[in-house]
Amino acid sequence: LKTVAEALQGALVDLVDLSLVAKQIHWNIVGPRFRSVHPQLDEVVASARTHSDTVAERASALGVPPDGRAATVSSTSGIKTTPSGWIKDGDAVGAMVDALGSVITRMRERVHTTEAPDPVSQDIFIQITADLEKHHWMFQAENA
Repeated sequence: LKTVAEALQGALVDLVDLSLVAKQIHWNIVGPRFRSVHPQLDEVVASARTHSDTVAERASALGVPPDGRAATVSSTSGIKTTPSGWIKDGDAVGAMVDALGSVITRMRERVHTTEAPDPVSQDIFIQITADLEKHHWMFQAENA
């Protein structure tokens, strides 16, 4: 259960932080691609929030208390800090490519580590990874 609990908690933190990063960029993006990237950021926020709820509820179902507090997210997230102030559209897209790539890497590790101990949690991680990879692809295409 320890491996699964750690995977779920790590995923929760990553997803909460991803939603915060995407929203911060959403509020501060500037540049000619503002109109196309702005709603795309909200799609990531919605997706990350939905998945964080699924992960937290799975943890609860297994008797593991989920911890999405700001201090926990801040101290344990694997996503790089988002720059403050206005963010040029190209930099915003690059930041999202990096953030999504970072989370996807850790989600794929969670897929692997939960395979034997908990295929149900593994299935959740597989679904999350597929969704995040779609967002990642779309942001990569913005800066191609």
